[in-house]
Amino acid sequence: MSDSIAVLDPFVRGIAAGAMAVTSMGVWRSRVSMRARVATVLLGVSTIAWLVTESWALGAAFGHLSIVAATAYPVGGIFWLFTATLFEDRPVTPLTLLPAAGLLALGLAMGIAPQAASGPLWTAFNLASGLFAVHAGYMIVRSWRGDLLEGRRRLRGLLFGLVAAFVVGQVTISFLSRLDPAGPWRPFMIGRPYGGAMLAALILAGAVLFLQARPEVFGAQRRRDPAADPRAEAADRLLVGRLDTFLAAEGWRREGLSIGTLAGELSVPEHRLRRLINNRLGHRNFADFLNASRIAAARRRLADPAEARTTVAAIAFDLGYGSLGPFNRAFRAATGATPTEWRRQALGETSPSLEQSV
Repeated sequence: MSDSIAVLDPFVRGIAAGAMAVTSMGVWRSRVSMRARVATVLLGVSTIAWLVTESWALGAAFGHLSIVAATAYPVGGIFWLFTATLFEDRPVTPLTLLPAAGLLALGLAMGIAPQAASGPLWTAFNLASGLFAVHAGYMIVRSWRGDLLEGRRRLRGLLFGLVAAFVVGQVTISFLSRLDPAGPWRPFMIGRPYGGAMLAALILAGAVLFLQARPEVFGAQRRRDPAADPRAEAADRLLVGRLDTFLAAEGWRREGLSIGTLAGELSVPEHRLRRLINNRLGHRNFADFLNASRIAAARRRLADPAEARTTVAAIAFDLGYGSLGPFNRAFRAATGATPTEWRRQALGETSPSLEQSV
C-alpha cells in the first residue's frame, strides 16, 4: 500500500465523520419522531468513534482505550437499533437498546480482561456484532413488501442492505485475519485505508439521502388532501369503499395475507393500493393496516366473559397471526399492555377462568 494512500486515510475519515455529524444534527433538529432522532444520533456518535478508533493514526491520537473507543464498541448494536426503528417502527426502549449494551459490556471486558480471556471475549464480541448485522439485514428484507412508504422502500436495498453487508464483511475479515494475518483481505479491514474509504462512501451516500430528514423516510406520514382531479378522487373513494367491505367481511383474518394478494383480489395495481393505504388511511406499512382491525377484534374478545377460557394464543391464531410473538408486540404497541394484562383489567383479577386461559 502506497504512502500517499495511507496519508489520505485520516482526511477521508475526517470528511466522513463530518458528514455523519451534520446528518445526525440535521435529523435531531427536524420534526421527525423522537425515536428516529435518538436512534440517528446514537448511530452517528458511535459510527464516528468507530471511524476514528479503527484508524492507526487517529486511534493513536485519541487513545485506543479512551472514551472514544468505548463509544465505538456498540456500533453494531446501535445499527441494529436504527434498522429496527426505521424499517419496523419499533420504539427505543431498554429492550431494543440491549444489543448495544451487550456489545459495550463485551468491549469493555476485552480492555480489562487478562490475556487468556481476551481471545474468547474478542470472538464473542465479533460474532455478536456479525449476528446483529445479519438480523438487521433480515429486518430490512422481511418487511420490504409490506412497506407503504416508497422512500423507505427504496432505501432498503439502495443503502442499508449495503451497510449490513459491509458490517458482516468486516466481521468475516476480522476472523480471517486471525487465521492468516497476511491474507489478501487485509487491505479491506476497517482499520486500513480501503476499508475506511468504503465505510466513508456509505456514510456520504447516507448524508445525501438523510440530510433533510425526509418525512416519507423517518416520520409519520400525513394523510394527503383530497385529490385535485375529481375523477381520481372518485376512484379513490370507490377503492376505499371496497377496502371497507373487505374489512367488514373480516378478510384480515387470513394468515399470511399480503398486499399483493389483496391487490389481486381487488383488481387494482399494487402500487396504487399501497399509495392509497398510506396517503388516505395513514398507515406506514401493511401490517399496521391489518393490525388495526385485528387488535380491535382481539380487545373485544379478551374483554368478553364468554371467551375467558379461550387462550391468548388461540385468539391470536384465529385473528390471522402466524405466531404469538407478533400478536403480543402489536397488541402492546396499540394498547400499552400485553393481551394477558388487558384481559385481567377487563374481566377483573378475580375471574376464576383467567389462570386457565393465559
